[in-house]
Amino acid sequence: MGEQVIVLTELTKQYGKFTAVDHIRLSIRKGEIFGLLGPNGAGKSTTILMMLGLTEPTSGICGINSTTHPIEVKRKIGYLPEDVGFYDDMTGLENLMYTARLNGIPDKEAKVKALELMKRVGLEDQLKKKTGKYSRGMRQRLGLADVLIKNPEIIILDEPTSGIDPAGIQEFIELIRNLSRVHSFTVLFSSHNLDQVQKACDRVGLFNHGELLAQLDLREMEGKQVELIDIYNNYIKEGGEKYERN
Repeated sequence: MGEQVIVLTELTKQYGKFTAVDHIRLSIRKGEIFGLLGPNGAGKSTTILMMLGLTEPTSGICGINSTTHPIEVKRKIGYLPEDVGFYDDMTGLENLMYTARLNGIPDKEAKVKALELMKRVGLEDQLKKKTGKYSRGMRQRLGLADVLIKNPEIIILDEPTSGIDPAGIQEFIELIRNLSRVHSFTVLFSSHNLDQVQKACDRVGLFNHGELLAQLDLREMEGKQVELIDIYNNYIKEGGEKYERN
């Protein structure tokens, strides 16, 4: 089954009378890619913000296990939001070196680290290009490199492929799967796109209206005459947003 590294217990977030996240119970195992799937406004991002400690839950517990001291746990979480901010008049390499210095890495080591990460995310041929000239897909890959600077154990991706062209999306998903396989990262992949979650993830949690409707093991579904779209739509309550086949 694997060691549980993230455990959410009855996690709830209310804003006045509105319940954004409603008693979520969820566990994520070491080394797996877990997807949060649901339409925009389903509660996925709010759940992530509580995991990151950026939003205080109304009730419930978010437990994160790490090999580091509890005080340093959040340093072992890498977070890539939908929109990544860079200094656009600097190259990608310079941006990564800047982040490395902010994380206490000496200048000489910072350049070596930045060069290695540019290669790891497939941007080694873009060393002299200013970030402002990057495509959306390139910016997200650079964002992933930026996340990897502090050697995280857990990587949280919130709508990471938004605005990327289909070829770039496939490249990004393959990059995530390769990094997870080679380096045993635990990855949380949040998206409203069913097809992308199905391609990227090992397991998935189905979200709607702030509720976790179900958890599914996509590996167990391989080769079976059943589709995630049918399972998801079966759980959607009346008035919810259903998926349609293309």
